[in-house]
Amino acid sequence: MNTKLTLTIEKEVIKIAKEYAKEKGLSLSEMVENYFKFVTVKRIKLKEKELSPKVRKLRGIIKSENDLDYKKILTEELSKKYGV
Repeated sequence: MNTKLTLTIEKEVIKIAKEYAKEKGLSLSEMVENYFKFVTVKRIKLKEKELSPKVRKLRGIIKSENDLDYKKILTEELSKKYGV
């Protein structure tokens, strides 16, 4: 069930967000909903059917090495970015 939500956001941010959403083939509502799902994923377990069709289609297509330590890679990249 969808429910209407009113947000107050700076005009320039909305303009840029609309352009970005259009480039990605999304509506602004879809983009905001996907963001909220992303930031709350640890609080709620998303069921397969709750994912957008685009996300469902992409799930599992990227394969990685079994011994890949993504936390180590993330730490290294953030260290480079912030000069730590």
